[in-house]
Amino acid sequence: MRTSTTGDSTAGTGEGSTADPAALRRSVAAGAVGVFVHWFDWAAYAYLAGTIAPVFFPAEDETTGLLAVFGVFAVSFGIRPIGALVLGPLGDRIGRKRTLSLVILMMSGATLTIGLLPGYASIGIAAPLLLVALRLVQGFAAGGEFGSAASFLAESAPRRRRGFGVSWLEVGSLLGFLAGSFVFLLLSAGLDDGALSSWGWRVPFLLSAPLGVIGLVLRNKIEDTPEYRALQASDAAPHHPVKELLRSHKRQLLQAGALMAAMNVTFYAVLTYLVTYETDHLGHSASDAALLSTVISLVGLVLVPAFGHLSDRVGRKPVFVGASAALLVLSTPAFWLMRTGSVGTWVGALVLGVILTALLGTHAVWSAEIFPTRVRQSGLSIAYNITAALFAGTVPYLMTVLISVTGSTLVPGPYLMVFAAFGLAAALSMRDTAGIPLLRAEDLPGEEAAAEPVAHRTA
Repeated sequence: MRTSTTGDSTAGTGEGSTADPAALRRSVAAGAVGVFVHWFDWAAYAYLAGTIAPVFFPAEDETTGLLAVFGVFAVSFGIRPIGALVLGPLGDRIGRKRTLSLVILMMSGATLTIGLLPGYASIGIAAPLLLVALRLVQGFAAGGEFGSAASFLAESAPRRRRGFGVSWLEVGSLLGFLAGSFVFLLLSAGLDDGALSSWGWRVPFLLSAPLGVIGLVLRNKIEDTPEYRALQASDAAPHHPVKELLRSHKRQLLQAGALMAAMNVTFYAVLTYLVTYETDHLGHSASDAALLSTVISLVGLVLVPAFGHLSDRVGRKPVFVGASAALLVLSTPAFWLMRTGSVGTWVGALVLGVILTALLGTHAVWSAEIFPTRVRQSGLSIAYNITAALFAGTVPYLMTVLISVTGSTLVPGPYLMVFAAFGLAAALSMRDTAGIPLLRAEDLPGEEAAAEPVAHRTA
């Protein structure tokens, strides 16, 4: 009876021809919608920081209020590892579907509440305290989003199209970033400063309510993944996944962390810091800098799934090794090129943008494949969020400090080279995993452990 259950539950992870295309589209949408909501909120908060500052942190010094808003932003990054340590293992214990629903409910609910929150003028010190509390809830929930979604997409996608399927996770993040930027652009163009400060800034946060409802409906309608259902059928879900992860899979955790550090630092350098770099150090207008960032994001919408598909054809290792090697060699020349004029800026930034899309297209699926199903969500959540907290959120600050200390605007290039080297070293130490079964002998006891890989190979 158990063998039959395992075989049925894993059938959907075999060849793409045996999978229901409509079900796969629902799975992709359910997996990607959460990162869309998260990055929509992130972009809206970042772009509206100057407007939000006097609402919650009134001060005679405008810079003090702005720093306070960004401080709240940094706090939400700092709590992500705690969210990962709670929600990652929870997904390994109770399933991907349940944690996906819980995470989007927490994120969208907190974002909506920020949109309804009275300012300092109405409720005094309670306003900034509540803002901090709500950003902490968002950061905690975000700590569980990536691991839940990446595990779900990897385990739901057809085996031979897994790279393509998981790459849509990052398409969701790029779309969310673009949507948040676009809403800010519309508000800035359509409202004067008074209207934007009094009520306009609330609009993006209020939009999270319908987005969250859509995401929750999508996630409640899906089934949990075949691999996780196989664990449940065998009563093999782990009770202490973090202990198991740290006891038996420290190497994989470090490898995934290095891949994600290379991706995270490059992501924040190219899609967030470059706007500041162009305006502060290259003398470009804010609109030109924002346009370039938008074009890179649009290019990513096409190239990220293309690189995910390529990794299904040639393997994860050639794509990621090629991208990290290119970053190692070209990052400093790219920043040198940016200093030569507007054309050079576009060429240098687009080179970095293309390299980033290759990293985005492969890091999540490769990281998912190196962990066994029993601890996959824990491993992905912890690796992603610790590297994001340590390295990603600090990129703009460190770049500013290093340029100030050295006096060289080439500093971002060598900084990227350091993380490219980490990613390259990790990638070279890893075996290629494209097309492997995700359910392993160590995941299931007894006869299921022996039978499951055969079911995958004959799918």
